Amino acid sequence: MAVAGLPWGGVEASMRETALFAAAGFLVLGIGDLAVDLIWAALRLERRPQPTGPPSAKEARRRLALFVPAWDEAGVIGAMLRTTLAAYRDVDFRLYLGCYPNDPGTRAAAAAVGDPRIRLIVGAREGPTTKADCLNALWRALAADEAAGRWRADAIVLHDAEDVVHPGEAALFLRHLAYADLVQLPVLPLPDAGSRLVAGHYADEFAEAHGKELVVRQRLGASLPSAGVGCAFSRRSLDALAAAGGGTPFDAASLTEDYELGLRIAEAGGRALFLRARHRDGSLVATHEYFPATLAAAVRQKSRWMAGIALCGWDRLGWRGGLAERWMRLRDRQGPLAALMLFSGYASIALWLALKGREALGGPPPAPLPPALSLLVRINLALLVWRLAVRSAFTAAAYGPAEGVRAIPRALVGNAVTMLAAAAALARYRRLRRTGRPAWDKTEHRFPAQEGAE
Repeated sequence: MAVAGLPWGGVEASMRETALFAAAGFLVLGIGDLAVDLIWAALRLERRPQPTGPPSAKEARRRLALFVPAWDEAGVIGAMLRTTLAAYRDVDFRLYLGCYPNDPGTRAAAAAVGDPRIRLIVGAREGPTTKADCLNALWRALAADEAAGRWRADAIVLHDAEDVVHPGEAALFLRHLAYADLVQLPVLPLPDAGSRLVAGHYADEFAEAHGKELVVRQRLGASLPSAGVGCAFSRRSLDALAAAGGGTPFDAASLTEDYELGLRIAEAGGRALFLRARHRDGSLVATHEYFPATLAAAVRQKSRWMAGIALCGWDRLGWRGGLAERWMRLRDRQGPLAALMLFSGYASIALWLALKGREALGGPPPAPLPPALSLLVRINLALLVWRLAVRSAFTAAAYGPAEGVRAIPRALVGNAVTMLAAAAALARYRRLRRTGRPAWDKTEHRFPAQEGAE
C-alpha cells in the first residue's frame, strides 16, 4: 500500500485532538449566539415601541454639525457631498470636511461642489494621520467658529466619505438627541453584483448585527458601540469627553475610535439609542455604502477591526461593568478565538479526509470517534444549521430571498476572512505595541448613483 509508511497513528490522534478543541470551542460560542437569538425572539414578542415621531418645533431648531474625515477620496467625495446636502436640505447644519495639505484631489473635488454650508478644513500635517486625528481637527475648527460667534452646533453627526446618507436621518437625530447622548442608525452594505461573495458577506454580517445584536445589547442595558457612521452625539457628551481628553473628544491613539467612543459615553453615564425606524416612503432609515470587494481588502479592514476591538480594546477598556456589559465585551472580543476554533475545525476535517483517503486506497478505516466527541459534533452540527438559518433569515429580510440563500455559502467566505484577518490582526497589534503609532489604513471607496442607492 502506497501510504503505509506515513505516520497514520499521529494523523488520527491529531484529528481527534483538533476536533475536540474545535468542538468544545464551537459549543461555547454557539450557546452564546443561541442565547442572543432567544433574547431577540422574546423582544419581538414584547414589541416595545420606540418613539420615532417627527421632531417638535423646538427640536427642529437644533443645529447639527456633520464631521466627514477624508483622505484620498477625490473619486467619491463630490457625489457624497451632493447627496448629503440634498438629504439635509431642511436642516440648519454645517458640514465640516477634514482634508490634508498633500491631498489636492480631494480638496478640489469638494470645492467644486460650491456650497457655503461646507467647511473645508485642511489639517496642519500631511496625511494620512489617523481618522481620529482628522476628526479632532474638525472639532477644533468647530470650536474656533463658535468662539468667533459665527455658529454653534447642538450635536455632531459622523459620516465617512463613501456614505449614502438617508434623507430621513436628520429628523431622527433632531428628535432623539433631545434625550439621548448617542443615536446610532443601522448600517447596511450596498449589494455588489461584482463581488457576491466577498462584499456580500458584509451584508450578511451587518444585517444580523444591526438587526439583532445591537437590539439585544440595548435591551440588556449594555453599552452601545458607535459604528462611526450614521451616528450622532449630543454636544454635552462630546464636551465631557473633550474635557477629559485634553481638549478633543476623539482618541487619536485608537485603531477603532468610533467603537470606543460609544463605550466611553456609557461609562460616563450617557444614554445611547440604537434606532431602527422607517421613513415615510417605507424604507429603513440607514446608512448605505459599498464595502471591500476583494479578499485582500476585506482582510485588511477586518484585521484593523479585530486588532482595535478584540486586542487593543482589552488593553484600553478592560472588563468593567455588570454581567450584561462583560458578556457583550466578550462577544466583541471573541474574533481571534473564533478564528482559532475555525482553523482547528478545518484542520480536523482535512485530517479526517486524509484518513478516509487512506481507507479508499485499501487501508483501515479511521477508528470511531469517542462517544463524548461524537455527541459534541452532533450538537455543533445542529447549532451550525440553526446559525445558518438565522443568518439567512436576517439577510433575506434586509436584501430579499435571493441574498438570503446566498448567505449560506457565503459563511465559508466569512470564515476564511476571519482566519486570515486574525493572523493579520496579531501582527498589527504587535506592531502597534512596538511603535505606539496607529495608522489610517483605509480601503478604496466607491459611491453609487444616488437613485440606485436609495
